[in-house]
Amino acid sequence: MALFNRKNNNAPSATATATATAVAPAVDPALAALTGDYAIDPAHSSIGFTVRHAMVTNVRGTFGEHEGSLKLDGSDPANSTASIDVRIGSVDTGIADRDNHLVSGDFFDAEQFPLMTFRSTRAEQLGGDTYRVTGDLTIKDVTRPLSIDLEFNGSATDVYGNERVGFEGSADILRSDWGLTWNAALETGGVMVSDKVKLNFDISAIKSAVAQG
Repeated sequence: MALFNRKNNNAPSATATATATAVAPAVDPALAALTGDYAIDPAHSSIGFTVRHAMVTNVRGTFGEHEGSLKLDGSDPANSTASIDVRIGSVDTGIADRDNHLVSGDFFDAEQFPLMTFRSTRAEQLGGDTYRVTGDLTIKDVTRPLSIDLEFNGSATDVYGNERVGFEGSADILRSDWGLTWNAALETGGVMVSDKVKLNFDISAIKSAVAQG
């Protein structure tokens, strides 16, 4: 993910261009230090969703099993990437019958399509520490582009010596775009489950140890 761009709001003048090499800002050492491969820590991360139910309330769920990796390049953010795999069968909304319905053929058909995947293709800074990461989201046998707005929460070394980075964000999708079309009409009008779904991401990732030569 290209998550470390910093805007330069001062456009160079003709004079400045002549001496650009001398005055060009160096790469921020703090950002350059984040460069490396990271593994998403599932124990301290959450991937879930919120969807309107019966037109009046929201149902929230999470996927308990997921894994992923980030390749961050603080010196050249365009080289950064992200990859996430989510196991559909791990969905948890707090109601077993509802979870069983979600993994059935009416919705995700988890037996035939066990994974939901995301592969990033590009990213851009929206301002400050807010970024938009675009990639390909695959659910069942449908792959469509998805943009996720993320906030970079910073980096830290935990009590075990792990170098961590954190991000949180969300994206709205229409589930029908991915073939998730099951619904039921309500007697009072409307439908049981809204088409619009909010995907929620709260990610903590650990930097991989550098192999010793």
